[in-house]
Amino acid sequence: MIDGGLITVFVSNMERAVAFYTETLGLKLQYRAGDDWASIDAGKGCTIGLHPSSANSPAPGTNGSLQIGLNVNEPIQQVVNALKAKGVAFNGEVKNDEQGGVKLAFFTDPDGHELYLCESKWG
Repeated sequence: MIDGGLITVFVSNMERAVAFYTETLGLKLQYRAGDDWASIDAGKGCTIGLHPSSANSPAPGTNGSLQIGLNVNEPIQQVVNALKAKGVAFNGEVKNDEQGGVKLAFFTDPDGHELYLCESKWG
């Protein structure tokens, strides 16, 4: 059902954030899509996703600006339904990205920490 994941960090400046995580911390840049996204390999299966902050996202350094993403290895709606049956409350419906390659479903843990499920056509 859940198979791996990443930590999404909302950032105010992509260049500065990538430089910090790669040059300062010495982590490996896995993938970069200009100023829209960067994946950083933190080792031993931990990936940090850098995402630019916008009017629709939490401001960097504030509550919600770090989110835990959990990859699913079966259809996301099936996973959502299974978790709802266990009492998980989701924040709205499953969302599709503009290109149709990623589906996301957002929820919180019992302490209010933000998490999301991710189904990606790229695995």
